[in-house]
Amino acid sequence: MTTRQLLEELASRYGVAVSYSNQAKQTITADDDTLVSILKSLGVSLSPAPTSDELTTALYFEHLNRARRPLPPCVVVPSWEGRKFVVHVPDGEPAEVVFQLEDGTARAARQLPNDTPPTDGWGEATFQIPADLPHGYHQIELNGGETCPLIVTPARLDNAATPQTGVMAQIYSVRSRGSWGMGDFHDIGLLAETVAHKAGADFLLINPLHAAEPSPPVEDSPYLPTTRRFLNPIYLRIEDVPELTLLDAASRADVADIAAEFQQRNRSADRINRDEIYAAKLHVLRDLYRLDWARERTDAFREFTRREGEYLQRFAEWCADFDATADPDFYAWLQFLCDEQLAAAHRRAKDAGMRTGLITDLAVGVHPAGADAAILSEVLAPDVTVGAPPDPYNQQGQDWSQPPWHPTRLAETGYRPWSDMLRAVLRHAGGVRVDHILGLFRLFWIPRGGTPRTGTYVHYDFEAMLGILALEAERAGALFIGEDLGTTEPWVRQYLADKGVFGTSVVWFERTADKEHALPREQYRRLSMASVGTHDLPPTLAYVRGSHNELRHRLGVLDCSLDDAVAADRAWQERVFSEVGAVDGDDTDKMAALHEYVAGSPALLTCTSLVDLVGDVQTQNQPGTTVSVYPNWQLPLCNSDGEPVLIEDLGADPLFSKIASAASR
Repeated sequence: MTTRQLLEELASRYGVAVSYSNQAKQTITADDDTLVSILKSLGVSLSPAPTSDELTTALYFEHLNRARRPLPPCVVVPSWEGRKFVVHVPDGEPAEVVFQLEDGTARAARQLPNDTPPTDGWGEATFQIPADLPHGYHQIELNGGETCPLIVTPARLDNAATPQTGVMAQIYSVRSRGSWGMGDFHDIGLLAETVAHKAGADFLLINPLHAAEPSPPVEDSPYLPTTRRFLNPIYLRIEDVPELTLLDAASRADVADIAAEFQQRNRSADRINRDEIYAAKLHVLRDLYRLDWARERTDAFREFTRREGEYLQRFAEWCADFDATADPDFYAWLQFLCDEQLAAAHRRAKDAGMRTGLITDLAVGVHPAGADAAILSEVLAPDVTVGAPPDPYNQQGQDWSQPPWHPTRLAETGYRPWSDMLRAVLRHAGGVRVDHILGLFRLFWIPRGGTPRTGTYVHYDFEAMLGILALEAERAGALFIGEDLGTTEPWVRQYLADKGVFGTSVVWFERTADKEHALPREQYRRLSMASVGTHDLPPTLAYVRGSHNELRHRLGVLDCSLDDAVAADRAWQERVFSEVGAVDGDDTDKMAALHEYVAGSPALLTCTSLVDLVGDVQTQNQPGTTVSVYPNWQLPLCNSDGEPVLIEDLGADPLFSKIASAASR
C-alpha cells in the first residue's frame, strides 16, 4: 500500500472522511495535512509527515488495542433489536456476562458461537442482547468485575399525530413594556400567551437560552454559549425574583429607577447592548443575594443544588473564577432563579392553551473558552473547530469556532455529558429543536487555525447520539425536531423519519429530485416542521424584495457578482411562486401566500417567524460575518418601517392578523 492508502485506512478506522460530496455533488478530497492534523486531535500519535512504516505501526496498534479491550466503551441499542456484542478475555478463560438493569434487577446474557482466532493472547466471545430489555440506562458486567454502560433506546418515538402550528422567535429581540431593553423569561410567557390567543399557536419555538459569560462582556450569539447545560441569567426578569420584596422601600425605589431607564430602550430601534443590561441586572441580583431569604426559599435552593449535583458546583466555581466579584454560591443561585422563571414561562404557555408549549433550541456546540470547554475538556477535541464547508449561500464556508465532542472519549463516559445536558434542556419544554442535527451523524472538523476549505467530516455513532436523545425526549414527553438542512444524504433523512424524528422543511430549500423546480407542497414530508424561513435566513419580506443580496454584497460574503446573485435569486423565486400560485398585490400579499402555502402542506408541524408577522426586514444573523462587520444577534424586533414592536402591540397590528390568518390550519 502507498503512504496515502495507509493514511486513508487509518483515517477510516477513526471515522475521518478522506473525501466528501458538497452540495454541487462535487467530490472534495481531504489533503494529507488535514487528515494528519485531525487524526492527531483524536489522540493518534503521528509526526507531521508520517512515513509508511509509521502509519503501518499506528494501524497495528489500533487493531491490537481493540482486541485487548475487555468490553466496548458503551453499547447503545434500540429496543426490540436484539443486537450482538463482543467481549475480550485472556485466551482460554471463560466469559460470563450479566445485564445489571436500571431498576436493580439482573439478567444473564446468552453466549453465541464465535470462532475468531486469538490476538496476542486475547480471545473473543459474542453475546446476545435480549430484545425485551426495558428502555433505560443499564450496565453490562463481565466476569463479575469489568462493566460498561448499556443504554436501551426507543426504536421509534411516538410523536403527535395531529397537525400543530407555531411561532418561532429570537427572544432577546422581543420586548414588552416591562423588559429591561431586551426580551426575558417573563416575555417568553407573555409572548406565548399572545400568539396562542391571537394566532392560535400550539407552540413557541425559541432561540437557545444557554448561558453566556458570567459577567460582561458577554457573547451576543445564542449559538455560541459558554455551556449548553445551564441557562443565561441575562434573561431573568428582576421584578419576578421573590427576594425583591425583601428590600426596603428606598432600595426598591432605586431598582424601579434602574428599570425605568432600561425600559425606555424598549421603544428604540438601536442595537441591544447586552453588556449594559446584564451589568445592571447583576448589580441588583448581587444585592438580593445578600439578603436573609425566607426559610422555604433557602430550602428550595438547596434542593435545586442537590439535584443538579457536581456539574452545577463545577460550573459555579468556573463562573466565580471568571468573575471574582461573587462566590460560586451566587452563580448557583442565579441558575436556581433561571430554572424557576423558565418553568413559569412554560406553564404560562400551557395554561394559554398551547398543546406543546415551549420548544427550546439546542445549539451545535460551545465557546472554545467557555465553561463546558473547561469542565468537559476530556470528552472534547480542542485542537479543531466545527463549521460547514462552502455552499451556495455561504460560499466561503463557515467556522463556528466550537470544539467538537471526541467520539471515543464521549462513548467511554456512557454518553453521560450528552444525556445530562439533554435532560436539563427538556426540563421545562414540550419539545427540542436540535440545530444542525446532521452533526450527530458527522461534523465538519477544521484544524484550528485553518479555513473551512481545509476541513473534512468526522463521523459519530449516530445511533447512540440520536437514540439517547430519543430516550430523553420520550421520558420528557417531548417533541424532537431535527434541523436537517444543508449538505446531507437521502438516507439520513429517511433514518430520522424511521425513528420518528421531525425533520425541517423550508420553502426556499425544498426542490424536486432534479433540483430544477420548487417542490410541490403536497410532496412535503409529513414528519417535519415546515416554514418559510429560519433564523439564518433574512425575513421573508426582505427575501422577497431581494435586499439580502445587497447586504451580502456589501459585507463581502458573495463569491459572485451582485448581478449574478440577484438574477439567480429572482429566477428561483419565480419557480417557487409558480408552485405557490400567481399573487396579485404587494410584497406582504406574497408573504401571506407563502405562509398559506406552507400551512396547506402535509407537514404535521408548521411554524411562522415572528419577524414575518410584523414585517421586519432586518437580518438577525448574517452567516460568515463577525460583529465588527454586522450587528449579528443585536437587533430588536421592528416593523418594515424600522419602528420597534412590543409584545403588547402585536394584537393591534393588521399585518400580524393577516399573516397569522394565512398561516392558520
